[in-house]
Amino acid sequence: MHFFRDTATVFSREITPTLRAPVAILFSMAQPLLFLFLFGPLLAGTSGLDTSPWQWFVPGILVMMCLFGPMMAGYHLLVELGGGSMERMLVTPMNRSAMLVGRTLKEFALLLVQAVLLIALSVPLGFQLHATGVLAGLALLLLFGVGLGSLSYVLAIASHPGGELFYAVTQLVLFPLMLLSGVLLPMDFGPAWLQVAAQFNPVSHIAEAERALFSGQLLDPSVLHGIIAAAAIAAVGLWSGTRAMRCGI
Repeated sequence: MHFFRDTATVFSREITPTLRAPVAILFSMAQPLLFLFLFGPLLAGTSGLDTSPWQWFVPGILVMMCLFGPMMAGYHLLVELGGGSMERMLVTPMNRSAMLVGRTLKEFALLLVQAVLLIALSVPLGFQLHATGVLAGLALLLLFGVGLGSLSYVLAIASHPGGELFYAVTQLVLFPLMLLSGVLLPMDFGPAWLQVAAQFNPVSHIAEAERALFSGQLLDPSVLHGIIAAAAIAAVGLWSGTRAMRCGI
């Protein structure tokens, strides 16, 4: 109960400034909507997809949003570290894991609002809504986002006070992970060596799991692979993030 109370406290602290400026949420939707309306139609004439182009593309966009949202959450921690407010929180008896989870849940709450809007706009384009699969897919994204957000905070702590390391690593890691995950184009279109490299990318397994779930295929083998990948990222992120909170600041 102590953990859940502290998580709720941190979540409330983080989400309040965003609720006071909701226009920022709409501005953050600009890039996903551009991909949806300008890039998505290009897949309509693509052969080789075993499902509807929109059924394939929308989950990939959500994975991309989850990849960039929580992974950049460490930026706000860098600001707090520079201002000294984070140090004041650390002298309290608040649970260190709750500090991580509460902050990451704030990022996921924003992602959830954006995901609902994106899915609603995709339905008129041809996206078929499978409610159970969508809920399961969002739960998988939550698990993935918790791990990414925690790893982002670890990187922010390691980059303090300058922050150059944070920006360099996130840009160096995020784009290869996205391009090798097949969220924009099927990896089957690439050469053999690229397909092999994608198999070692956990994000590609999560993207395939999301596509199966959003198509209503809850028992597809790719779902299990995606859950394992997301759970591993969450476990590593929470462990390293809690350790960094205790020892790294």
